[in-house]
Amino acid sequence: MIVLFLLLAHLVADFWLQTDAMVKNKMKNLKKHMLHHLLTTGLVLVIIWGYSHHFTNIFSYLLFPLAFIVMSHLVIDILKIKLLDTIKAKDSNSLKKLWFFLADQLLHITMLLITCMVFFHMTAPKIVTRLLQLLSEENEISSLDVLNTFLFIVILFILATSVSGHIINLLVGSLPSEFANFEGKFTLNNQLTEAKSSHPPKIDSNFTEQYHYPTYSNPLPSRGRLIGYVERLLVISLTIVGAYPSIAFIIAAKSIARFKQLDDRNWAEYFLLGTLASILLGLVLGLLAKKIIM
Repeated sequence: MIVLFLLLAHLVADFWLQTDAMVKNKMKNLKKHMLHHLLTTGLVLVIIWGYSHHFTNIFSYLLFPLAFIVMSHLVIDILKIKLLDTIKAKDSNSLKKLWFFLADQLLHITMLLITCMVFFHMTAPKIVTRLLQLLSEENEISSLDVLNTFLFIVILFILATSVSGHIINLLVGSLPSEFANFEGKFTLNNQLTEAKSSHPPKIDSNFTEQYHYPTYSNPLPSRGRLIGYVERLLVISLTIVGAYPSIAFIIAAKSIARFKQLDDRNWAEYFLLGTLASILLGLVLGLLAKKIIM
């Protein structure tokens, strides 16, 4: 319970309470970001302190672990910001940013596990053994209780929506402005009128040429983000019930909706990479949920 509670607090502060504007200028909003972690982690530690330790020994079970988590998060975030600033001037490769993001999250999770071991007397072998029990198909009595199942479902929801969306955005990059999202039309009218002359008759040459070409504009980011969220949640649900062939209909539906845009090779590659990455993340999370919950 303690591990799941602390992980949930971290995800809520890092993804639900952190806006896009805060992500773009994280150093400027670092104090606000740390305040979010202080509030969410503090609330969770108060719940753990009261539930498991009956509000005794406030320093060992509340103040010290809270200070350790917030300070370690601050140090890791500052290091990440400094490293990202060094690659922005040299390289705009999204893969590097993705690796920095994954390493950053791994370090944060490691600090949470260290907190559990140092302040809540948990051992690494015990944590690993419990995880292996949950992933084991033979042990039928190792399933989560009601509270831990609820915590796991909420964490899974955050991973399937905000976290996966951020990973895919780093992987494929933001939508280039030259990609089309609706078709426009341009009409050129040209009129040629001969000057009046006494010998040749007046000639009016009117012609119209019509050119069809894509008119480009950025789609609403919130709409595409919501589609991705629903897509991954559907994939997770279908994976849990074992309806793997139905996942193909999701890809087909997205392809039909974007059929005209697939004529553009750049758009097609962008669409294919984003869709495959989304489906892959949904499958992985679905298989994990099937192992632990079912």
